[in-house]
Amino acid sequence: MAPLRCVLLAPLLLSALALALSPAAGESRRPLALEALGEAGELAEELWGAGLPGDLPELEPECRRLLAAFAESSAALTGCLGQRARPVQLCQACHRQYRHLLAQYGNIARAVGNSSESHNCAKSILTSDRLQVVVTLSEFFNETWEAANCANCLKNGSEGLSNSTVEFLDLFNKSLTCFEHNLQGQTIYLSPNNYTEVCKNCNETYKMLSDLYNHLQRMNRQGGESGHSAHLCIDVEDAMNITRKLWSRTFNCSVPCSDTVPVIAVSSFILFLPVVFYLSSFLHSKQKKRILILPKRIQSNASLVNIQEKYS
Repeated sequence: MAPLRCVLLAPLLLSALALALSPAAGESRRPLALEALGEAGELAEELWGAGLPGDLPELEPECRRLLAAFAESSAALTGCLGQRARPVQLCQACHRQYRHLLAQYGNIARAVGNSSESHNCAKSILTSDRLQVVVTLSEFFNETWEAANCANCLKNGSEGLSNSTVEFLDLFNKSLTCFEHNLQGQTIYLSPNNYTEVCKNCNETYKMLSDLYNHLQRMNRQGGESGHSAHLCIDVEDAMNITRKLWSRTFNCSVPCSDTVPVIAVSSFILFLPVVFYLSSFLHSKQKKRILILPKRIQSNASLVNIQEKYS
């Protein structure tokens, strides 16, 4: 197929390129060269469209339809991934396009075209050349989807978002709404760096969101609704990172830890241990000194009595 087209078009293309690239061509001859290149392209389309030679293998109409459907699905998924890249909403917005792409690829892999093995659609579309564009595209989308851990945000079968993901996203939207509402109310009266009202009024919502995120992490380590034990999906992780940056860095808020009292008690005990150790060591050494001195005194008294008795 390719050698025949090269033989037919080689003279035209070479002459056109010679005209275009020749140093002596001059500006007046360059338009003629470009026109020759255009004529060569048109001739190639006419020859190939005429089906010359007639015995060259081409895609069957059914295979062309499957290839066009896959191309449309991959274009739709690419557009969705690009538009939802920031903030990251790949899993929640593009799962339908991804599922449709998998279905189209499966149709190609299962298709048989006509009865002749040489015209098998799967073989013609997927493995007929070295580049294997359709296979490469499919692998790219699968790797991107797996890297995003989207299965951990979806129900089994990827038919929609899981209940826990819906609950988390709802709290996330409520937190952002709370931030925005309190910012509008206080920027008129307070300095831009003072976000006391935000910290005070949105503390409960933020704490609920953070607790739910930690709960989802624990569930995910044990295998949650999706049945996958890995990181949370990129949508949930990115949403939590955005909220934490706003809460800690932008608003400079902090959430009091519920384990503060036990932490303080343990820390105080550890700090007090050296004092107890040195105090007990000091008292113990004093007691030893007393025990050692007592026999010496008794011995000196006894010797004094003996001396007195001797001279008496």
